[in-house]
Amino acid sequence: MSLSIQGKTAIVTGAANGVGLAIARHFVDRGANVMFADRDKARLADECGDIEDDKGQVRYFAGDLREKLTIENLVSATIDAFEQIDILVNASRQVLKTDPLDPTDTTVEALLDQNMFPALRLSQLVAKRMIAHAEETGRSNEVAVGSIINVSSIAARRTHPELMAYSIGAAALDQATRSLALALAPHHIRVNGIAFGSLMSASLQESLNETSGLRDEIMQCTPMGRIASAREVTGAVQFLASDGAGFITGEVITIDGGRTLLDGVATAAH
Repeated sequence: MSLSIQGKTAIVTGAANGVGLAIARHFVDRGANVMFADRDKARLADECGDIEDDKGQVRYFAGDLREKLTIENLVSATIDAFEQIDILVNASRQVLKTDPLDPTDTTVEALLDQNMFPALRLSQLVAKRMIAHAEETGRSNEVAVGSIINVSSIAARRTHPELMAYSIGAAALDQATRSLALALAPHHIRVNGIAFGSLMSASLQESLNETSGLRDEIMQCTPMGRIASAREVTGAVQFLASDGAGFITGEVITIDGGRTLLDGVATAAH
């Protein structure tokens, strides 16, 4: 089967920087129509302005996806621009440190609100639109109606006390991936995820600059001996979005250079 996503329409959240931006740009390069979504309007405008768009492939939407109305507006804006949605990539995420012994610490709630609930709600709304479009166009019996991909972390399985909230949010997102996969399988919508280890994002670079020895710590617990670039997840995301993964659903693919194969706990940066 083809790995092509050319001509398909995708929403990518967290698309102003890091892995979300890398995925969105990769999709544009592969011929997809892409709605870049993020809270950072200025950064979105800068990034999308740098992309040559002679074919009208690129749009951007700025808003806080923790708000239900914002999610509805994002879906409407994508339909207005491209008429349909074939792919959703939930790549928006935040990392906060937690004091696991402080009962007044609110980071668990904050990261569920940021890293899990927007992805779940947007997936539900996009899935409804995919189902309706398939019925309207007589495609409801086709093998491939749509693909949803959630960007998660190995922190869902390998944690650190300071990453408790981040780990809980990632684990919740992974379970949402599996639950939605079962619910949407009869509608020929696949739901999968990718879980990565340390990527050279802006936040990790900042942590590396602030914390002596952190780079060596990450290298030592990664069998492949390096930190991945954000671009290294894009091929896996494209595969999951394409017809080549047409019989894959409910899977969370690990991209961590072998890190989760080792014993021990995670470091405090992912």
